[in-house]
Amino acid sequence: MLKITIHRGAHEIGGTCIQLSTSKTTILLDLGLPLSAESKKINVASFQPDAVLISHPHQDHFGLIEKLPPETPVYLGKLTKELIDATRMFLDMPLFTNNFKFYEKWQPFNLGDFRLTAYLVDHSAADAYGFLIEAEGKRLFYSGDFRGHGNKNKLFHKMITDPPRDIDLLFMEGTMLERNNNEFPHERAVRDKIQRIIARQENVSFLISSSQNIDRLVSAHNACVAKGKVFVIDFYTAWVLEKVKAVSTGISAFKWDHIAVLASGFKSGRQYSIMQKQRGRLGSFINNVFDHTIKEEVIRADPSRYLVLEKVSSVGRLVESFRGNKPVNVIYSQWLGYLSPSNDDHHGAKAMDAYKCGDVPGVDFHYAHTSGHAPVEDLQKYAAALKPKMLVPIHTEYGNKFNELFDCIVQIADNQVFTLQ
Repeated sequence: MLKITIHRGAHEIGGTCIQLSTSKTTILLDLGLPLSAESKKINVASFQPDAVLISHPHQDHFGLIEKLPPETPVYLGKLTKELIDATRMFLDMPLFTNNFKFYEKWQPFNLGDFRLTAYLVDHSAADAYGFLIEAEGKRLFYSGDFRGHGNKNKLFHKMITDPPRDIDLLFMEGTMLERNNNEFPHERAVRDKIQRIIARQENVSFLISSSQNIDRLVSAHNACVAKGKVFVIDFYTAWVLEKVKAVSTGISAFKWDHIAVLASGFKSGRQYSIMQKQRGRLGSFINNVFDHTIKEEVIRADPSRYLVLEKVSSVGRLVESFRGNKPVNVIYSQWLGYLSPSNDDHHGAKAMDAYKCGDVPGVDFHYAHTSGHAPVEDLQKYAAALKPKMLVPIHTEYGNKFNELFDCIVQIADNQVFTLQ
């Protein structure tokens, strides 16, 4: 018998953790940090898994691995590990010291009674996977987080045209069940919006986005190339691109034309200090990156030439210092829900919301974002292709609505032990 326990994820987005157990082997699918402070806590020390599988490098899927016993194997993609390390390094935090092991896409591997195969998927995180899980004569599929409208959308089309067969149970995410992508149905629409904005800018533009949303970085860069602008990133983003280019021929990191690395200002100074501490890890990157740097005063001399990547938490100072006779563009390229007035954890959200509401003279706010998750119509295509005997909602706030949209729904509540026979 195969026993299933969703420790977290049946009724919320983020913090996913699913336990699968046979009589001899227990594994966890993801071990994420919850996105909401109101999320129920889980006792990681009580799980005692034989192994943990991490689907991708978003904290709501890996963020609790530091609570595992050090000997517990943690399986993940090699690039996922590099991207997790990059974030912690540039936050000046110690790297995780788990017992890391690596899986390869499409290559089956065994964990006790389980046979697993990692399926590379399209998501807003690089190196994201779903898993085929075989045990006790059953075949399960864990979707992880996925979409079909990013730059890797061919992976979605491959899944629906040549899906894994004979699936007994599908764990499928439902982040977008009450949202839609109508305004920006694909990544190309985001690129085109950015391109239109910077084509007519008279002052600097700031792009608010994650440094690990590689599709968005590519969109911004391509827009700059098309309109003769320069995309300005920070040292951390340059290092992220350096790691991605090692596995992707389409990424040239900071050696791209029309790209520069900001080498002045408070944030860059802090990042440079961290790089000095990490010289042994960064190697030749430190010397190479300075061949592609730009100082803030150069941007100020002709600001209409530049699109600058920034974070919600730090953009305010720069916006204020560039405001003048010509409007500054703020291009917000993340989920609008982060700007909710109740979201006290998202530092800078109130200032960004003021830009959005038009309360700050000299600032033009623009929205340009497409989700990292599949909308309902693509979820339906996905479920129809895999044809599971049971479909279990996860990573959703609306599991009770799955019955209206899909067949063979089985809802498993958090902490309920479900036996698949």
